[in-house]
Amino acid sequence: MNKKYIFPENFWWGSATSGPQSEGTFNKRHKSVFDYWYEVEPEAFFDKVGPEITSNFYNSYKEDLAMLKEIGLNSFRTSIQWTRLIKDLETGEPDEDGVRFYNDVIDETIKNGMIPVMNLHHFDLPVELYNKYGGWTSKHVVELFVKFAETAFKLFGDRVKYWTTFNEPMVVVEGQYLYEFHYPKLVDGEKAVQAMYNINLASAKAIKRFRELGCTEDGGKIGIVLNLTPAYPRSNNKDDLYASKVADTIFNYSFLDPAVKGEFPSLLINLLKEDNILWESTEEELQIIKDNTIDFLGVNYYQPRRVKAKESEIDNTKGWMPEKYFDYYDMPGKRMNPYRGWEIYPEAMYDIAINIRDNYNNIPWYISENGMGVEGEEKYIGEDGSIQDDYRIEFLEEHLQYLHKGIEEGSNCFGYHSWTPIDCWSWCNAYKNRYGYIAVDLATQKKTIKKSGTWIKEVSSNNGF
Repeated sequence: MNKKYIFPENFWWGSATSGPQSEGTFNKRHKSVFDYWYEVEPEAFFDKVGPEITSNFYNSYKEDLAMLKEIGLNSFRTSIQWTRLIKDLETGEPDEDGVRFYNDVIDETIKNGMIPVMNLHHFDLPVELYNKYGGWTSKHVVELFVKFAETAFKLFGDRVKYWTTFNEPMVVVEGQYLYEFHYPKLVDGEKAVQAMYNINLASAKAIKRFRELGCTEDGGKIGIVLNLTPAYPRSNNKDDLYASKVADTIFNYSFLDPAVKGEFPSLLINLLKEDNILWESTEEELQIIKDNTIDFLGVNYYQPRRVKAKESEIDNTKGWMPEKYFDYYDMPGKRMNPYRGWEIYPEAMYDIAINIRDNYNNIPWYISENGMGVEGEEKYIGEDGSIQDDYRIEFLEEHLQYLHKGIEEGSNCFGYHSWTPIDCWSWCNAYKNRYGYIAVDLATQKKTIKKSGTWIKEVSSNNGF
């Protein structure tokens, strides 16, 4: 007999996207770093597809949100674009069309019976703040972010009760300042470390503002969305274990600890001090981080990280890099998603759940992204004309089974969002890999529900499978 997986009452069955990946650039006030990068280097993007139209959500949000209702979703995360909402970046004064658009999206989401979850930063810093001030390496940009956040809270806080400050902030650090996959593609450990600190500070300052404005009095909650990529050691020998501990500390706990516990891991601080690369901070800032922890946590999980003790020579030509402390381990026999080049390891869902339960105050949390990107899905079209994405259903079910085990053992998880409701534009990958419950034909913008869309409707109505 098949086991039945039933989830807690009022569990969120939803899906996530972001402004820059779905809306298109219609009527935007400012260019983001991605808008600018596409202008100067279109060949960096798969098939040279840029962010101008994406999935046309700016124009089709009513129809799109109705489709999300049709597939049974009860919650929906997207982001408010700084570049769209704010007219004057220095004062935080809003743009009329931006206000109209986000008001409509929020009202329409609620009208369709879904809880709106609004995120404030999804890799889309206004490029002029990079050019003028150096982006996230600047404390002034931190202040401007707080002004933007305050404008959003005041305008929409009456209806939006779940807010997150940043999506995957570690990716900003990695992409812009370490591994060259986000504009400006620098390799600069010092800037990476300062940006890491400043984004933690920006998040805490926005949370402080949220509470000062009384947004919590009406049931408002604020959190952050982190991509947790658990580092698994090659073996249980002490050097491998230490390598995995350092990798976890740099890539996961550098944001998780300040967000939940209000302080940076001591191991991180010791390493950065030893390497003479610790960020610039003040006592007052550290106190703000300490006093303004999150109400809930969003976790994006896609793949694990496999590491081993450092065996290769340390390459100092690039300056400070996290790989000073470990090497990546190519584990034999691992399951792969061949399209994305990522390992499939659903067991990590359980490990994350238990780690949050035991080491992070069992804070309320939810899976804010999990999904499988596949190239060439059109070859799986069935007789009814819809994409038969059984591989996606299997992937999601497996991950949910391990998540369920963690919940059964007391982890305080209240929801599961896939990435993404409707195939969306994905940075340099553009539309190479599709993730949605709903397919989009880029030439016509016609949207059709995949088999997984029918599946999630059933899961949601049964609160399990």
